[in-house]
Amino acid sequence: MASNNKRKTTMAKIDRESRLRDRRAKKAIRRDARKNAPPEAPDAVQDEPIEDGVVVASAEPQSA
Repeated sequence: MASNNKRKTTMAKIDRESRLRDRRAKKAIRRDARKNAPPEAPDAVQDEPIEDGVVVASAEPQSA
């Protein structure tokens, strides 16, 4: 005899699972894009610090 007490999955659970699958798929796409991207060149060492887009000379005093 078969039992008819099987619980049905609620729409809320189906929605949660769907969002989770979507999130994991997007994460996999980002991960693959990062793996396939060309390696970045290391940043060049700067002798002079940059403040707000203006190069500040560290060894020379500025005249007023």
